[in-house]
Amino acid sequence: MNARTLLPLAALAAACACASARPPAAAPSAPSVPGDYFPLAVGNEWVYRDESPALPPERRAPRTVRILERTSDGYYRDSERGELRADPDCLHDRSRRLLCGPIARGTSWSSVVSVSSTERYEIAAVAETVSTPAGRFDGCVRVRAHNRAERGTDHVLEITYAPGVGPVRIETFALIGPAATPQVRAVLEKYHVGRR
Repeated sequence: MNARTLLPLAALAAACACASARPPAAAPSAPSVPGDYFPLAVGNEWVYRDESPALPPERRAPRTVRILERTSDGYYRDSERGELRADPDCLHDRSRRLLCGPIARGTSWSSVVSVSSTERYEIAAVAETVSTPAGRFDGCVRVRAHNRAERGTDHVLEITYAPGVGPVRIETFALIGPAATPQVRAVLEKYHVGRR
């Protein structure tokens, strides 16, 4: 996993050049399927503020991800060349299962992305509250993915999804032994989500 592939992935899925951000809708009492945490529809749009610690502020540009079309096999293609689909059991792109049920802390799964790379996922937290420039979001689910880069080094991706909104926070870290070094951090700045 690298920063260039993680941000678009998480941003769509992984993200809105809308005239104004809407206040977050009330969270459903108990979203039951992964698709409840990432509304996929043509025209949905998310804008992320880059807060990556390695980038100087003058190089931190907002990133907009917009769903452009639905493919013939049911994936939603975005402006960052990502493609996502929500099935009853998992939200996934063409090579990874990004969020799988049941939506409960400790649920885990893996995705084989190449002959030498397997990503391990787990739901690290449920019912979180996250505040971003786009507002306060309750009932969030945080997913953590690990990918072994080399002996003693893991790349970690955390995506926090708000019900009915999508990813609201995206972070990556390099874990070398017990030390975590932050790499990428993006937070939702504004969004436009219509009905499916």
